[in-house]
Amino acid sequence: MPTVLTVEQRAAFDRDGYILIKGFFDAEEAALLQTAMEQDPAIRGHFYDRGDAEGMTTKMATWNHPGDSVYGYAARSHRMVDTMEDILGGEVYHYHSKITAKEPREGGAWEWHQDYGYWYNNGCLFPYMASAMVALDRCTKSNGCLQVLRGSHHLGRIDHGLLEGEQVGADLRRVEEAKRHLDLVYCEMEMGDVLFFHCNTLHRSDQNRSDDRRWTLICCYNAARNDPYLDHHHPRYTPLEKVPDSAIKSAGLKFSAPSQKSAFLEKSVAPAELSKKGGTVFVADTPNSQR
Repeated sequence: MPTVLTVEQRAAFDRDGYILIKGFFDAEEAALLQTAMEQDPAIRGHFYDRGDAEGMTTKMATWNHPGDSVYGYAARSHRMVDTMEDILGGEVYHYHSKITAKEPREGGAWEWHQDYGYWYNNGCLFPYMASAMVALDRCTKSNGCLQVLRGSHHLGRIDHGLLEGEQVGADLRRVEEAKRHLDLVYCEMEMGDVLFFHCNTLHRSDQNRSDDRRWTLICCYNAARNDPYLDHHHPRYTPLEKVPDSAIKSAGLKFSAPSQKSAFLEKSVAPAELSKKGGTVFVADTPNSQR
């Protein structure tokens, strides 16, 4: 199956650093993914908290290899992988996936960052990497939807450092200057929508101060030709076996097999280069009204 992107959408991704595809997964597929995230013992057993500067937390679980679960099939589906291969210009492999779960009135903020701000330190030489964020709930301004700076991937990689609450964030002086030149976009999404974004696209999200949950599944990919030169807790090039799009519904509510337990991380940690001892520490000084 070819990419889902039209010529115009492909050009928009190159220009803006992101593209939102409405209804990428239909209602049945999205419901299967949502329920799997809620009920799979492997997911529930590997949740960890990532705090923000004010002590509010986002629950996360991270796994390296997609496996044969319903969410693994989603990450391996032709629809998803072929689109990523179009975006990244050749064969890709699954770098990792994660759930970010912002609970009502408790979900924490994410400060401005680029994914390549830390993947660079994992030994990925080129920014031939991108992510696909799948909305498992309705994502709005009020419950902390993703925000992006349109076109910020053209800035290249910005210096990153460890923030309060264990997050990794971009140099705020450069971010503030970028905000003077680039549009800030709130990426509001409905369940089943997918946001594709470049690894150098600056993004963040507010705390969830609403009564509505905001859960998302994020599938991250690296180009096969960008095989990391360092061993890391995320994998080097691993051939990805695509599955038909129909495999998602055929699988039904299929959870991760016990043999896939090693694919899950106990907790994702910042690269040593960005630790308090080895790198710059940036202070998250964004006013509360902006979080």
